[in-house]
Amino acid sequence: MKSVILGLFLIVMAGSGKVEAHAFLERADPAVGSAVQPSPSEVRVLFTEKIEPALSIVQVFDASGKEVDKRDVHLDRSKHALLHVSLRPLEVGNYKVVWRVVSVDTHVTNGSFNFRVVR
Repeated sequence: MKSVILGLFLIVMAGSGKVEAHAFLERADPAVGSAVQPSPSEVRVLFTEKIEPALSIVQVFDASGKEVDKRDVHLDRSKHALLHVSLRPLEVGNYKVVWRVVSVDTHVTNGSFNFRVVR
């Protein structure tokens, strides 16, 4: 009887992890905190869960707070946890990527990271 109860408990606990999943930043290109040369043409942000693109944003700002992306955030065709946003040509300097995503299970997460363009 104890093994049946333990088995049921483990099944419930294993299933509950999926219900409580959140989309967290897994990696980005340019990488978090990186120095890149030349100016990238886009920022790609990979999350740990699939994303609802219509409810998610990725924005890129220069050091003065001006948005420098093309406001064309889109989901990767083959990897539904990967968002892309195109960039205007960037000058040498520091940039901040700000993201807010809704995973397919409706959980909202947000964050930011920096990268810089060097000569």
